[in-house]
Amino acid sequence: MAAVAQCVRGALRPRLPLLSVALRTSPRLLCAATQQKNTGQNLEEDQSQSQNEQKVEPSSAEKLLAEEKAKLEEQLKEVTDKYKRALADAENVRQRSQKLVEEAKLYGIQSFCKDLLEVADILEKATESVPKEEIKDENPHLKSLYEGLVMTEIQIQKVFKKHGLLRLNPVGAKFNPYEHEALFHTPVEGQEPGTIALVSKIGYKLHGRTLRPALVGVVKDA
Repeated sequence: MAAVAQCVRGALRPRLPLLSVALRTSPRLLCAATQQKNTGQNLEEDQSQSQNEQKVEPSSAEKLLAEEKAKLEEQLKEVTDKYKRALADAENVRQRSQKLVEEAKLYGIQSFCKDLLEVADILEKATESVPKEEIKDENPHLKSLYEGLVMTEIQIQKVFKKHGLLRLNPVGAKFNPYEHEALFHTPVEGQEPGTIALVSKIGYKLHGRTLRPALVGVVKDA
């Protein structure tokens, strides 16, 4: 037995230095491994923190961009509204100006027409003053004069009509204060009150607008 034990110690003796070396070097290896592990964990934590910061930063930037977008959209809306109002105002001015121009073309001659109405009134009175029974072949001069006056009156009415000037002879029509001027009221048998019984002076309208109201007598209740 002693011989066997001695053989075992002899076999182990050459290996003892190797075990001692391994024991001496293992703590260093363990420290290095631990440091590498800690370093790896720190790197992972840094990467995670960096990712979180990257996630936070875009969200704040997006918020700022969203606020800026909202401001720009509001400004665009205000500018668009102002532009539309300016267009509407310009269109209203254009329409008013066009209407004024058209009215100037239509009614610019009304003062001239009023002067011509006096001539038409004189011609009408002249033809009415000629006795109808005197207009015969035995009085050729009076007949020719009367016919000339009638033709002149007809021609001047044609010219008036061509330029939008129309007569108002409203006998039997309802009284209209916008077209007629009442000189008197009188009861007339067989006629409805409020109608026109007599026209003292013919009226005229220029393109639908009363240029001179007709002077009339109006029927009233008896």
